[in-house]
Amino acid sequence: MNDEKDFKDELEDDEDFDDEDEFDDDFGALPPPAAPVFGSLDLPEGYRSGFACFVGRPNVGKSTLTNALVGQKIVITSDKPQTTRTVVRGIVHRPDGQLVLVDTPGLHRPRTLLGERLNDLVKTTWAEVDVVAVCFPADEKIGPGDTFLVNELAKVRRTTKIAIATKTDLATPERIGEHLLDIAELGRTTGTEWAEIVPVSSVGGDQIGLLGDLLVALMPEGPPLYPDGDLTDAPEEILAAELIREAALDGVRDELPHSIAVVVEEMGLREGRPDDKPLLDIHANLYVERDSQKGIVIGKKGARLREVGTAARKQIEALLGTPVYLDLHVKIAKDWQRDPRQLRKLGF
Repeated sequence: MNDEKDFKDELEDDEDFDDEDEFDDDFGALPPPAAPVFGSLDLPEGYRSGFACFVGRPNVGKSTLTNALVGQKIVITSDKPQTTRTVVRGIVHRPDGQLVLVDTPGLHRPRTLLGERLNDLVKTTWAEVDVVAVCFPADEKIGPGDTFLVNELAKVRRTTKIAIATKTDLATPERIGEHLLDIAELGRTTGTEWAEIVPVSSVGGDQIGLLGDLLVALMPEGPPLYPDGDLTDAPEEILAAELIREAALDGVRDELPHSIAVVVEEMGLREGRPDDKPLLDIHANLYVERDSQKGIVIGKKGARLREVGTAARKQIEALLGTPVYLDLHVKIAKDWQRDPRQLRKLGF
């Protein structure tokens, strides 16, 4: 890859996009679940398949848990709150069943129109899955945000609910025991019946297999919903955009993480390349809300954007298994988190 340029930055100012600019209105959205794969005739008796949704406050380990169960990174992770903005389905294939994991944005007190729409997305998902799994990090005490979330979830009557104590690698055994009791008490005070309460560590792999067993056991009997080998139903453009955003989030501060959005404008194999030396061209725009933020993302003489491009390219290549040429541009969309027109054009 030394003969290929990692990325191209655009340092000149860009005007706000307007109604004539073209954008993929479906960015951030996913197609409906696949139809059941009825062709599998050798399924074991009692084979199960269905959907489980991970919910919780921002930054409680939902995305990391999804990746751990799938066995491959399909959802971006960050120490910045509210990293997840889309509903991403991760698919776990097992001899006894197929588990479709739905990772959702963290439920939070919204300060922008974007925040309101993300909360609506979470609540809509609750009613569409077989199991809702609420994540409570073991290194933090149960707080008002957790109580609010579980009270809201209690309104969804017909969905099975379990509780997961995440990040147990960051807590002592005594603290984990207290945490499990607090989760049980929260269920009692909110009228929520937990089908299971499970402590796990996604980083250490502790009880990840057990969690998978418990989730599959709660799914209805039925054939696979996705073909064998599929790990997600997210379009490759969405995955690439998210990996670019993840790289851009690394090291930024203050409110900037919430102001970054990424749109892949073009993506395709370069023509004229030998079959044994393919190259995937990706042209993407990073949007921020103010000129000062644009300078931070680009960095001095483009140094930071080069780092973002290199990190994102490596992650995309690892996920898709194809060498990548990544062309990045930074543009300004003023106050896009609060503007319905711009939110629509960015796919929210």
